[in-house]
Amino acid sequence: MPDAAASNMDVDDDRARLEQALAGRGVAYELFPCDPALADTAAFCSAYGFDPNDSANTIVVVGKSEPRRYAMCVVLAPHRLDVNRVVRARLGTRKASFAAPEETRTLTGMEIGGVTPFGLPPDLPIWIDAAVMRRARVVLGGGSRRWKVIAAPAILLTLPGVEVVEGLATDPS
Repeated sequence: MPDAAASNMDVDDDRARLEQALAGRGVAYELFPCDPALADTAAFCSAYGFDPNDSANTIVVVGKSEPRRYAMCVVLAPHRLDVNRVVRARLGTRKASFAAPEETRTLTGMEIGGVTPFGLPPDLPIWIDAAVMRRARVVLGGGSRRWKVIAAPAILLTLPGVEVVEGLATDPS
């Protein structure tokens, strides 16, 4: 049974870190546990019955210059982040791309599928697509693949370095 005990400790530690990052925000939220194998957006929404339009992905982007420039983008799951135009121009670089999983892990300490905008380094810019702010609620990563945060999008405005950007992502529909 040691594996089950270790797994429960991991879940408890992940939750404690998330609650600490969310403390004092003044916006109600719900922590939603999930199977780490179902943490990726499409699998999560399908398994737990959430509308993908209420799910927001938190994506690290990188400007390919020296020194490398990073930003965190929050966009609705069905939307496409405009990396080649909007992100590149905002970073002020000739080239930009999604950060590799290893870069994301190094910068945030989080795995893809669980990245959250809460508890990030304070000097990392956070850009939120304006469409996210028009939802009644959003489902966000919880810092690990074991948790999601469900809250009104206003919770994102409590973050340092946050900026709402019209047209950061496009709606493919």
